[in-house]
This record gives sequence, C-alpha cells and structure tokens, in this order.
Amino acid sequence: GGGMGGGGNDEREQTLNQILTEMDGFDGNSGVIVLAATNRADTLDSALLRPGRFDRRVPVDLPDVKGRLEILKVHARGKPLAPELDLNIIAKRTTGFSGASLANLLNEAAIVAARKDATEIGYEQVDYAIDRVTVGMQKTTGTSFPA
Repeated sequence: GGGMGGGGNDEREQTLNQILTEMDGFDGNSGVIVLAATNRADTLDSALLRPGRFDRRVPVDLPDVKGRLEILKVHARGKPLAPELDLNIIAKRTTGFSGASLANLLNEAAIVAARKDATEIGYEQVDYAIDRVTVGMQKTTGTSFPA
C-alpha cells in the first residue's frame, strides 16, 4: 500500500509473501483457520483479500462502558491506585477509547505519577493522561501568554 518509497518496505513485503506462501500451501479443507487483525483494513494488500484467503471480515466495535470498565480493571492490576479513584467514572469518561487507548491511559497516568513522585495514581494523573491520549503531548514553546 501507501508505505515509504525507496525500498523501505522490504520487511513488510517479506512478511506478506511468507503469509501468502503459507496460506497457499493449505488444502481446501485442512481444518486450519487463519485469523488476522488490523485497525487499518484500508491499507491491506489486495492479494490478502482474494477469495480463499482473508475473505471474511468481522468488525469489532469499540467497547461500551461495561467493556471499558473491565479493560481498565485488567490494566490497573499492579498499579497503585488512590482509594478515591473510581474506575467506573473513568470508564464513563472514556467513550470512544479502544482497549489499547485505555491501556495507554493507565500507563501514561502511572508515568506522570512517577515523575511527580506520587505514590498513587489519582484523578490528577488520570485527567492529564486522558488529555495526553486524546489531544497529544503538551508543547512548550517558551512563550508565555497573558491570563
């Protein structure tokens, strides 16, 4: 697809060719099912989408609030959360977040807590992490703006 020019896709091409070679070696009904996942289906090589290869699509929607809560519980394990931090509230605030975004959110909150020498992850760190995940990194230009 639309990768970098100048031969920068050698590894990608080798991976694609290996997958196609392996898939072409299967009999029509060998009992083997190959699953693949991507969040960029628009960039898949058309050779992968020919009949008999990856010819079925199963879209997976973003998690609802209950799913987000369960994902947050998994990624909160082993992290020192402040007693007042309610994962239900975070789940409600993170509409549109994928599982990976939720994992990134808690990891970012933990990093911020460590940088501020905090012993627990609280709402201040979570708020910062939500902004960071949704908007991006804060830039400092050295220019101060009047209040």
